[in-house]
Amino acid sequence: MNMLTSQTIANRQTFFGRGSLQQLLPLLQQAPQATLLFCSRSFLNSPHYAAISPALKPLLIGHEVVTHEASPDNIDRWVQRWRGQVERVVAIGGGSVLDAAKAFAAVSQYSLNTLRYLEKVGDTPVSGATLPLIAIPTTAGTGSEVTQNAVVTDQADNKVKASLRHANFVPQIAILDADLLDGAPDKVLACCAIDTFTHLFEAWLSAKGNIFTRQTALNGMRQFIKGWPDLNRQDRQGAEAREAMLMASWLGGLSLSMAGLGIIHGIAGELGAIKNYHHGEVCGRLLFPFLALLDNSEHPQQQALMAELQLALFGATHPAPANFLAQWLQQHAVFPFWQQKPTLSASEVEWILARANGKNSLVNYSTAQQRWMLEQAYSCTD
Repeated sequence: MNMLTSQTIANRQTFFGRGSLQQLLPLLQQAPQATLLFCSRSFLNSPHYAAISPALKPLLIGHEVVTHEASPDNIDRWVQRWRGQVERVVAIGGGSVLDAAKAFAAVSQYSLNTLRYLEKVGDTPVSGATLPLIAIPTTAGTGSEVTQNAVVTDQADNKVKASLRHANFVPQIAILDADLLDGAPDKVLACCAIDTFTHLFEAWLSAKGNIFTRQTALNGMRQFIKGWPDLNRQDRQGAEAREAMLMASWLGGLSLSMAGLGIIHGIAGELGAIKNYHHGEVCGRLLFPFLALLDNSEHPQQQALMAELQLALFGATHPAPANFLAQWLQQHAVFPFWQQKPTLSASEVEWILARANGKNSLVNYSTAQQRWMLEQAYSCTD
């Protein structure tokens, strides 16, 4: 019998609850260190920053604003600017901010440029040296606050989206404060949340999965189902929905770290190397054709897992569980992100297909099936 083992590597401390951003100040004060903040422009303009900035600014040596997925050049410039001056990093923002901070915290401890350590294109392994990091997500999507990888995107020169990865890169501390999600645009809420679901769903279906990883993923999907329909409500129900999604996102980070991801992210990662499309939206667009493939799957374990998931999430069986799930997701979305398809050229499609993989999938999806997924998700032009 093939026994699959798994391990979970999580934050040393995790603070969860509305208002938990207030934990940041005593954490910094009780262990004074030269601290650099990475954040988004939206956070700097928020009432949350206004409330803590008088006490926070004296505890920082400076800040960097992250406006997009960090490139190797971005990281190298930050490292050059701050090398030797920083003892701790705080990251407050979405997945791009957290990944940028994680990458900086690591690369600042090495002598070579970022590309030399990057998966897919690098030639030098990381030792695990990194600065201590406090991660505070302002979106519920990537789960970067609890993963061991920092995603780096180079669309200009090397056309690669890949990770710096080591168990030590998991942030030591995560603060999960759903207040930071309040007021986010519907599209941001929906696209980030569907990224969370895809992490959990692909981990559930992963060939590397076992009862431990699947229970983690199932717990996350239950929180997702609870939150998905009400993410943008401005009442107690909406507040509870956003808190549930933040929990789902954290569990999604744990799940993907343990069980890996599948063909959706295998395609999405390559697409993200050449197109500046929101990663969560890309995953969501690809999810729906993937669900159609699942309903036609004859793989016995896939069939069993989908039937089990249908019962666990919705309390009843269904002859076509993947189709039911697709319809439920669309009917209850706060924003129809899958409409108004963006374009991909024929050459871009071929570029993506030449590099995509679903290494953790139970099924080996053919190039024709992957092409069909892209054609369903995007307007593909000659």
